[in-house]
Amino acid sequence: MKRFLPILLVLALSAGAAAAARLPGVKTPSKNIACFYVPQRPTKHGNLLCNIKRAAYTGALQQRCISPPTGLDWHGFSLPDARKGEIVCAGGIMYDARDKPTFVILAYGRSWHYKSFTCTSRITGLTCTNRVGHGLFVSRESWRAW
Repeated sequence: MKRFLPILLVLALSAGAAAAARLPGVKTPSKNIACFYVPQRPTKHGNLLCNIKRAAYTGALQQRCISPPTGLDWHGFSLPDARKGEIVCAGGIMYDARDKPTFVILAYGRSWHYKSFTCTSRITGLTCTNRVGHGLFVSRESWRAW
């Protein structure tokens, strides 16, 4: 399932935010894969937004997102805190523009925990899971959501 979030929806969701926040996240040692936490204000829920710079499938994902009727220019992945991971297509920023993603480099074989998420970096790719056992795997060769 892919989610389409036009910029107007994103701006409407972020309009109620009070102040800028740090959005904690991780990057793989190659810096090719990055994921960071985005709160869903005003709820206590959130999700991870993940992106990959270079992969065998990025052209296909871009085409999937840009093709009519969608016509959106960004593609990546989202892992909600209580649902399965998914491809995400967006036409604008997917978090309050005042917020700042901040990343730590997650060494291969190490795990990062934040709120209900755990991400583990391996040479083969990055695996992130949520509190209910859903997850997302991203690598240069493939991706998988469950």
